[in-house]
Amino acid sequence: MTRFAANRDYFAGGLMALIGAGAVYEGQKYGIGSLSDMGSGYFPVVAGSGLILLGIAMASVRGPAPDGQGASAPDWRGALAITAGVVLFVTLAKSAGLAPAIFACVFASALGARATTLKQAAILAVAVTIFGVALFSYGLHVQFPVLRGVL
Repeated sequence: MTRFAANRDYFAGGLMALIGAGAVYEGQKYGIGSLSDMGSGYFPVVAGSGLILLGIAMASVRGPAPDGQGASAPDWRGALAITAGVVLFVTLAKSAGLAPAIFACVFASALGARATTLKQAAILAVAVTIFGVALFSYGLHVQFPVLRGVL
């Protein structure tokens, strides 16, 4: 095992902290403002600070020692399912509305886990769709049709 592979969490945490420090540095060039009157640099400074803290946490926590058996093949099912969920959401949001887009996104993404059955994915998708429509349409009054042509 190479030195880089053995310390990849340390290097990844350091890189994340470095990116966060860059965001904080650049964000301070714009007005930060205050919590009640945020300037254009407020979000980059807050997000960069979070990245720094997350990077430090990643670099300081060590995972289990490698077992020396080599890396296993990546499981592409989850990545493909989540990507398909995002594509379905973007595609259906304009043509069908918010509810079908949320349902399709969650249903497809839930199937990324091998243990999830079609029934479980459907129940989760219905629950998240109800919550999402209630939150965005009725709670936050986002101007987006729930069902295109109907609501």
